[in-house]
Amino acid sequence: MADLEPSSHDVAATALRVALVAPEFPPAIGGMETYGFETARELYRRGIEVTVFTKSGQAVSGPVDFGVAVPRIEGRLAADRKWVRAHADSFDLWHVLNSAYSWIAMEVAAPVVVTVYGNDLLNPNPVAGFDLRERFQLPFGSRLDLWLARRRTPRLVRRALPAVAHVIAISRFTEDLLLGLYPGCRGRTSVGYAGVGPDFFGQSRERLVGAPCRLLTVARLSEPRKNVALVLRALARLKDDFDFSYRVAGDGAGRQALQVLATDLGLENRVELLGFVPAADLPALYASSDLFVLPSAAGPKSVEGLGIVYLEANAAGTPVLATRQGGAGEALEPGVTGFLVDEPTLESVTRALEQYLSGEVSFSPEDCRDFAARFSWQHVVDHTVAVYAHIRSARVD
Repeated sequence: MADLEPSSHDVAATALRVALVAPEFPPAIGGMETYGFETARELYRRGIEVTVFTKSGQAVSGPVDFGVAVPRIEGRLAADRKWVRAHADSFDLWHVLNSAYSWIAMEVAAPVVVTVYGNDLLNPNPVAGFDLRERFQLPFGSRLDLWLARRRTPRLVRRALPAVAHVIAISRFTEDLLLGLYPGCRGRTSVGYAGVGPDFFGQSRERLVGAPCRLLTVARLSEPRKNVALVLRALARLKDDFDFSYRVAGDGAGRQALQVLATDLGLENRVELLGFVPAADLPALYASSDLFVLPSAAGPKSVEGLGIVYLEANAAGTPVLATRQGGAGEALEPGVTGFLVDEPTLESVTRALEQYLSGEVSFSPEDCRDFAARFSWQHVVDHTVAVYAHIRSARVD
């Protein structure tokens, strides 16, 4: 489908009652969580009646500045079908923010829009179990159920996605991935991208002459494909020739091993593992850095569908180093707001860092901000509302 642009018909979408199914939502953190919250808030700001369905037990309540939040999602097909069916006639449109829940399109008469990111296509949440422990009082029922759900869920998604009204992908890469896996969706997809919030713009940047170059990574440390260990090994090769500091924001199971590695490489005085950093503190952290470094790899089950962190860094005026894998290359303008390595190898990352540390390559903070400004959440939701209006208009016609 051709890219959808906002039009006068979008006004009709504001009369919609929208169920936003967001399994990933604050207070949990991550790119999908940010997408869910910012989409809900911007839709609500435009006068659309939004009800957010999120995970059971989430510490959210409504009404708030993104509408009403209902913590109902159990992540189990049998349980979730009950509340979906109970609310099936309460909304004009359902917008599902995870492909694993695309089965909702087979349960409700209203049109269903699904947003896909990449990882949810490659490794969908195992929602389609059989509740064996509860049904048969099996001591290990949940373990067996998880095994079955991991095999059943992709088949369920394969049936459900072609039944939805429209699929929004967060990058061209993700759209191509979707159509490669589910060609039945062809003709009902578009690219809406993700956004970056206003708090990341306008941060003051100070660079002291002769100060060490300040490198930064923001990532979950439970995912080896983020390649923080690779960055440490590359920096160890450069430590005798360049003055730098390296901060890593994020937590996870790999944090302790990274600390040990930094010490073993003789980087203990150059590297600071910050642990979890509150969202409110991230804009200043980006702005106080000279280069954002995240050379993520694309794995068979996990990939950067786009990479909101690259946009956040650019919005703060900080250039980025990424890999030409997944959708990361769409989250920067190569040669203008950052640069790419083709493969995340020790040699390629070392050479790229050397180019930056030596001054061989440099970037303008203003160019970085200008690029990131194209990815505001207002622009993202312009596209979303255009999709809603297109679907509504097609149903009327």
